[in-house]
Amino acid sequence: MVEPTHITAAGASPTDEAPAVPLLEMRGITKRFPGVVANEDVDLVLQPGHVHTLLGENGAGKSTLVKILYGLYGQDEGTVAVGGEQVEVASPADAIAHGIGMIHQHFMLVPTLTVAENVALGLHGRRGLADMGPVRRRLMEVSSQHGLEIDPDAYIWQLAVGERQRAEILKALYREARILVLDEPTAVLTPPEVVDLFATLRSLTDEGRGLIFISHKLAEVMEISDEITVLRDGRVVGRTTPAETTREGLASMMVGREVRLGRDVPPQPAGDDLLVVDRLHVQGDRGNAALEDFSVRVSSGEIVGIAGVSGNGQRELAEAIFGLRPMQSGTLEVRGNPIAAPAPKQVRRRGVAYVPEERMRHGAVGEMSVSENLMLVEYEHRPYVRGGLLQFRAIAERCLDLVRRYAVKTPSISTQTSHLSGGNIQKVVIAREFSADADVLIVAQPTRGIDIGAAEYVHERLLSKRAAGAAILLITEDLDEALQLSDRVVVLYEGRAMCDLPRAEATTDRVGLLMTGVSPDEAAAV
Repeated sequence: MVEPTHITAAGASPTDEAPAVPLLEMRGITKRFPGVVANEDVDLVLQPGHVHTLLGENGAGKSTLVKILYGLYGQDEGTVAVGGEQVEVASPADAIAHGIGMIHQHFMLVPTLTVAENVALGLHGRRGLADMGPVRRRLMEVSSQHGLEIDPDAYIWQLAVGERQRAEILKALYREARILVLDEPTAVLTPPEVVDLFATLRSLTDEGRGLIFISHKLAEVMEISDEITVLRDGRVVGRTTPAETTREGLASMMVGREVRLGRDVPPQPAGDDLLVVDRLHVQGDRGNAALEDFSVRVSSGEIVGIAGVSGNGQRELAEAIFGLRPMQSGTLEVRGNPIAAPAPKQVRRRGVAYVPEERMRHGAVGEMSVSENLMLVEYEHRPYVRGGLLQFRAIAERCLDLVRRYAVKTPSISTQTSHLSGGNIQKVVIAREFSADADVLIVAQPTRGIDIGAAEYVHERLLSKRAAGAAILLITEDLDEALQLSDRVVVLYEGRAMCDLPRAEATTDRVGLLMTGVSPDEAAAV
């Protein structure tokens, strides 16, 4: 196993000198849930002016720890001190009163209210939102002070993703937060927006604020962090700094073994077109045009990546192809056969498998067992049914094999699926779809919510399917994933295809600009 370089022991500090009074000290934090210890004797110290990253796999205990800090959970053991004074944080209101703010991965904003009205929500002593003058003026002062320009009268639903995040940060700063927790803050941002965010974060630390940064993007962790604490199975397994380690070292610490981060995807000739989408028009949930005149071809032995910021038509594209959303116009062909009005069962019979973006809406039934969800596609086929009767031994053998091969952590195949972690539910969906008899794969956000080791395995399976001649449409908001795996990259912006680039021309800067709506000619000139 490749060990991270210069990793200090758990409980030690990566620096010899530290300010006398940290902004935050969490000592000996332990939190138990039925059947699991989510945090065990965890220490976290945040210094003024520092970005302290919490790193770990799914289920490592990161979210539990920051929920304790923000008053959403109570610890069973341990103490929390802010500015050197021990405090009780029994609710988010307590956290805010102690100068702790949290920027959630899924923004906690009301879309039908303005930025100023969202900031005013929950403030003490108000009798409603009628008198917004003082709030607007103070918000504009805070916005100007920190270079976070935003229209206080804009409705949240009118804002781009990066602007919504800006509103969340301003909401915390308005309440004079000195400690900010940022949970996966770059998950839905374009590369230029990430650059802007990091500039903002550094301006906040320059003022003496402390930031707790949670991310699975190791390159970003190395760029923004002053200190890094790594959790595994609820325990601190090491502390380090970017100067003392590497991305590979961090990945190894997270999973306890060597992890292959980068991979060379060998070129291979593409075969016949197995999936052809031509001039597709699809309506969104609000009656808007989600896709306009969209076309894409995916050949045998090819991965075509669909890149873009969330909300630009990716979900509607996958649903339209698989028959979950009607096509207003356009055509769909699978293996040379047109499908006039796609329906899920019809599409599956043509040899198409689908890993949906929303695993609990379209991918799995929470009330069903793991084995039932694994067999949703194949239960009608031999050897799993004979004479109209399910063959439970064959089903059990099949499901146990899939659980083993896809590293699904479950007490048994009879466990109710909703009792699994989000990452393990995703593994169940991927195991079912990847093992189906299909040579066209529609794969949406395949590694969202799963740990780095499982993501490595998913990527290997995608490349294995590609090598076997499958045509794969990979829809992902993880730009690194799209660029690493795809033979071609199509950028979606406001429902339109901005480009169709071969891998050699799909650079991070170029694709990042296209994701913001920059024209293909302008992006190519950069």
